[in-house]
Amino acid sequence: MLLAIDTSAGSSVAVVDFERGVLAESSVFDTRRHAEVIGPLIADALAAADIEVDELSVVAAGMGPGPFTGLRVGIAAARVFAIGAGKPVVNLVSHDAIAYRAFREGHRGPLLVVTDARRRELFWTRYEGADEAGLPLRTAGPGLAKPDELPHPGIERLDAASVSAASLGLLAEQMWHHKRAFEPAEALYLRSPDVTPSAGPKRVTG
Repeated sequence: MLLAIDTSAGSSVAVVDFERGVLAESSVFDTRRHAEVIGPLIADALAAADIEVDELSVVAAGMGPGPFTGLRVGIAAARVFAIGAGKPVVNLVSHDAIAYRAFREGHRGPLLVVTDARRRELFWTRYEGADEAGLPLRTAGPGLAKPDELPHPGIERLDAASVSAASLGLLAEQMWHHKRAFEPAEALYLRSPDVTPSAGPKRVTG
């Protein structure tokens, strides 16, 4: 059983079990209030699942792609919760959760997953299909592009407004069960944050 957290597009938290499926999911689709809502969402999901923290085996974190501020809130929350609970963290590409759900629901063949990157840009990831275990086969990306410069125009495109932590958790359980490798602990911001350190005091001329 695991706790899954994703804030790459909105904020979503879920409790998922390999045998029993999704036990609870709490989400807020506001893309600017991640820090305010992530704590209550974790508490709500655990309460709705009616489990104790000790019953969890792992914490799954969505690593993006996503805008800098929102994405880092979810990753930090997953890591801090895991430290407090004494549980390991596994990292997943958030777009993989979207593709995993699409393939589970019957999509066949190549797929381009697209999410909003703000600043009139889009995040994208290309998938060839699903493997024998139903896990998405990522063949390109994640990447960042202007809407009129998206690659792979010849394949079906799936625009997603949010990432479900339930799908992320189900994917993590399947990957764990089939002994597949998880992602490195590196957030997929794909561009520099809006705020950067100062280069030093400015010269003042009279």
